[in-house]
Amino acid sequence: MRIGVDLGGTNIAVGLVDEEGRIVATGSRPTKPERGYEAVAKDIAEIALELINRTNTDIKEIKSMGIGVPGVADSEKGIVIRAVNLFWTKVPLAKEIRKYIDLPIYMDNDANVAALAEAVFGAGRGSKSSVTITLGTGVGSGFVLDGKIYNGAHHFAPEIGHIVIGNNGVRCNCGKVGCLETYASATALIREGKKAAKKDPNSLILKFANGDIENITAKNVIDAAKQYDEEAIKIFNDYVKYLAIGIVNVINMLDPEVIILGGGVANAGDFLIKPLKKEVAENILFKDLPYADIRKAELGNDAGIIGAAILG
Repeated sequence: MRIGVDLGGTNIAVGLVDEEGRIVATGSRPTKPERGYEAVAKDIAEIALELINRTNTDIKEIKSMGIGVPGVADSEKGIVIRAVNLFWTKVPLAKEIRKYIDLPIYMDNDANVAALAEAVFGAGRGSKSSVTITLGTGVGSGFVLDGKIYNGAHHFAPEIGHIVIGNNGVRCNCGKVGCLETYASATALIREGKKAAKKDPNSLILKFANGDIENITAKNVIDAAKQYDEEAIKIFNDYVKYLAIGIVNVINMLDPEVIILGGGVANAGDFLIKPLKKEVAENILFKDLPYADIRKAELGNDAGIIGAAILG
């Protein structure tokens, strides 16, 4: 058995995970990072011990604890180098947790551990190399190469969302203009959906948002496109085109076996994946050679706990 921790800015989720990647028991608490890292570390340990007791598991049966952190982590040193949403810099998290529970502790970025879970137990199982791309507020990513997370020489790779693919005049939160996530995130769909609704009050996009432009979601845009709303179709087609550019860049750089799409936009399923595959096929470099299959993620919100558990 292993313990997996999905540490977020809002919530701490902890799970007891078996060797087949099944979550046996879970527990959670609000993060409340303003209390300081010591209080958060104590909570992580207490939830873990609570799960061990609840399941009548001998602590000697627990191989390790893994933690997915919303930032940059150095697993060897047991340090969270930086986690902006937690207000942490160079926090000795592993050492603090071991004051309460004596286990080997591994850490990595939360997107990386989710990618590991999908690679081993989800949409990428059976492959040695996969790239998971999360299409949410931003565009997150994780690489699993030769069965292991690749996070770069300085622990902050990969950041697919910040590869520059053009210049659309929209400034990214990172400060640059033209980042993939300004084109291919849920936020991009919302931004373009609001523009369309302002232009056309009869838009299905606005109708699906109950007439309130500020309530427009990425799903509203996708649903309107499914109903053949002309402006929504244009927005969605542009979205697919830009996402395909990002994916082709990744394939050209890494040649993975599988590209896995997660996050809210990926819930569009085949409505997204079918045209995306077509667009990628038209732009791929070596059209006569096999290249990465594109699949929807399978593990959902469980990926963070499962991936963290199998770190190390």
